[in-house]
Amino acid sequence: GTWVYVFLGSQFSKIKYSWLLFLGSHDSFSYWVDEKSPVGPDQATAIKRLARISLVKKIMKKWSVTQNLTFKEQLEGGIRYFDLRVSSKPGEIGQDIYFIHGLFGIKVWDGLKEINTFLEQHPKEVIFLDFNHFYAMDDSHHYFLISRIRSAFGSKLCSVECVEYVTLQYMWKKKHQVLIFYHYPLYQEYSFLWPGNKMPAPWANTTNVHKLLQFLETTLEERSRYGTFHVSQAILTPRVKTIAWHLIRGLKNTLVHRNLPMILNWVKTQKPGVMGVNIITSDFVELVDFAATVIALNDLLLEEDESAA
Repeated sequence: GTWVYVFLGSQFSKIKYSWLLFLGSHDSFSYWVDEKSPVGPDQATAIKRLARISLVKKIMKKWSVTQNLTFKEQLEGGIRYFDLRVSSKPGEIGQDIYFIHGLFGIKVWDGLKEINTFLEQHPKEVIFLDFNHFYAMDDSHHYFLISRIRSAFGSKLCSVECVEYVTLQYMWKKKHQVLIFYHYPLYQEYSFLWPGNKMPAPWANTTNVHKLLQFLETTLEERSRYGTFHVSQAILTPRVKTIAWHLIRGLKNTLVHRNLPMILNWVKTQKPGVMGVNIITSDFVELVDFAATVIALNDLLLEEDESAA
């Protein structure tokens, strides 16, 4: 059966959202990419040229898919933060918007409907949708996408508040279940679009696991100044050289398997709370028991509460 989030315990209900610890997925919708579609506008020109060769597209697929789980499976696995990159399809009639990571994925509308179904079935669950990269989109595409978001979730959308006010109790009382972060100036026109700067997600851009962990430590230390949510991206990024060298093996075999245990050990030493980790994202979160590890750390907040009482 569905594993419902531990936060249903009322003891968590008054804790600020920015203090709780959530699990996120990186490039959340890349579990399916379409090899037959043109290469996405998020790619460099050299790659676009190469991708005319069908073998190259197959290889790109190995590096584009950063999650094996569908949206519903990620939600059931405890993931509550989704990192979203979206694009129009240049040359296509109409304004449909697709998830993208190197290659085009599913229509955003289909994904939003899938999320909404989960939320209908689990009225106490709350999720973060972070729309942080847009490709080949003008304002009319944005208006189209924003109206889709509104149609999908309606009154479940939480309007922008001071981060400090957002607790589970607040969300349940208002029957809100979705926080949308929108990294594009049009967010100012809508009360339900949170500005991107309320969800910083500093990126280490390294293949070296030691450098990654050092970077995560440093950015956490700086976090408390800003009064925002915060994403710790526990992600190693392939260099072009890395990709060329390990073309056929793909991302999962090359970078992820080898380094996940170290990343997980770092996660186990973290604490939620004002100076602590808030949202952790990683590739292929299903490979190790990432979700259970992250979610269990929230119990530390309760222990602190009891010792303060």
